[in-house]
Amino acid sequence: MNLSESSRPSVTHGVSLFSRSPREVDAWKERISQWLQRRGLLESVLLEVQSQPSESRLTAHLTPSAFERWTPVWDTLGLAERLAIDFPERGDRLELEILIAMLASPVPFEFPSLEELESTLQVRMNIVDAASKTFLSFDAYGAERPEEFWEYDEARGYVVRSGKSMIEALRLATQPGDDGYVYSFSCYRATEYVIALGLAQEIKRCNEGLFSDLQLQSERRAIRSGEFHEVFMKEYGSHQTPLPAKYYVPGDRVWFKNPDPESADALGFEGSWVFYLGSGRFTDFWKRNKAFTLELKCLEMFHWRHSTYRDEEGILRMDEKKVQENMRASEQDAEALNLIYQRMYRTQDPRGVYADGGIIDPSREYPRRVRPETTDIVLPDIQKQLA
Repeated sequence: MNLSESSRPSVTHGVSLFSRSPREVDAWKERISQWLQRRGLLESVLLEVQSQPSESRLTAHLTPSAFERWTPVWDTLGLAERLAIDFPERGDRLELEILIAMLASPVPFEFPSLEELESTLQVRMNIVDAASKTFLSFDAYGAERPEEFWEYDEARGYVVRSGKSMIEALRLATQPGDDGYVYSFSCYRATEYVIALGLAQEIKRCNEGLFSDLQLQSERRAIRSGEFHEVFMKEYGSHQTPLPAKYYVPGDRVWFKNPDPESADALGFEGSWVFYLGSGRFTDFWKRNKAFTLELKCLEMFHWRHSTYRDEEGILRMDEKKVQENMRASEQDAEALNLIYQRMYRTQDPRGVYADGGIIDPSREYPRRVRPETTDIVLPDIQKQLA
């Protein structure tokens, strides 16, 4: 599906806080107003209170002029650069970029408390920090972890050794230490570890009970794949109502689909799971201190179709050196490069369909709530309900 104006949402919803107490919502409005005032943002944000008998709601979104200045047509890829012009001295620019991107959202981000919104900002910053430091060896067939902190069981997967910190275990598995040893991961499993680390750091700070249970869960059984998504993640946007192609919030997990059915049969190259880091950059876990722009990701994935081969056992594999060579050749041909972007820069087809779609994900994912009173994380192997 081409990314036409008609496929984009037409309304900015931003952030919404809800409570049964009108007095609590009024207090949130006052606190947010003070926070925005201190940061020079008050005139750029609309705050509106709506009260119903059963619920009061505070919504916050960018004014039309701020939206056009910072996120025109929901383009957040250039947001950090635009903010650097307006706020050249800001040291907390990542937090500012996350908040303004959320305030520009075409889909409402809803929270049952102001504290939960604050934790969401922190979790996203944790994810960006962890993802920026992650460097791994890509291996769709095998995996390995630091043996001092992890043990493997066929039924339970990789679990944290009893008595070992899950935060340290996750950090050591994904962030090479002084010895420089790099552990093997698939891209999806790597994103799970980064999300788990970002969540665990904030949960340890604000929800001691949930953190104890999370530590226990990590020692009992790995939560992975579809179950990980259900337990820890929320998704916004869909094929019916796709998000704008350039709308991303730092900390979002994104799936870029390989639109070529033949090369998608190479294990590990069905697509690419990444995080949006902000400043127009997406993660590249397989190169130290490197990141992708959206254009580079389109170019790389386009050339997967030209770079496959079959090994001696007849297994379809990817020649990544050839991918790089093809990318460099295309970068020298402006006309060919433009055609590649036109082909790839489309919303992806639904699962199992390979037609006219490109790589662009119609949805994004972000972690669930973590505060003691409002968390919606329910750990499957812990008896008490934490919702």
